[in-house]
Amino acid sequence: MNNLLLDTCGFIWLSQGGGRLTKETVKLIDQANFVYVSSISAWEIGFLHAKKRITLPMEPEDWFEQVCEEQNVALLNITADIALRANRLPWYHKDPADRLIISTAHINNLSIVTQDQKFQEYNVENYG
Repeated sequence: MNNLLLDTCGFIWLSQGGGRLTKETVKLIDQANFVYVSSISAWEIGFLHAKKRITLPMEPEDWFEQVCEEQNVALLNITADIALRANRLPWYHKDPADRLIISTAHINNLSIVTQDQKFQEYNVENYG
């Protein structure tokens, strides 16, 4: 089974018991050897919360940590290599957070859980 990297929406939806994720994708997450989230997703969730675009039941730092623990999701930090390679990707996707997630997947040989169709342009297996 593949190791998976959740994009930010995938992480949020997983915290909601699946949210917009398909039943097949939730099953893949359950069967994966390892499920990861990028540290850029922590930043993005904090940003969305600060801008009042998402509501969380507690402070973003506490919520993020709790969801990682409850869902058995491991954190992958952004390294210099990930950051630098993100800028060498083709510019199909302009969102810096998503580019860092794609770069993380490439470097760590991970499939991505996302519903963003632009991810398909980057030769990375993805599920939504």
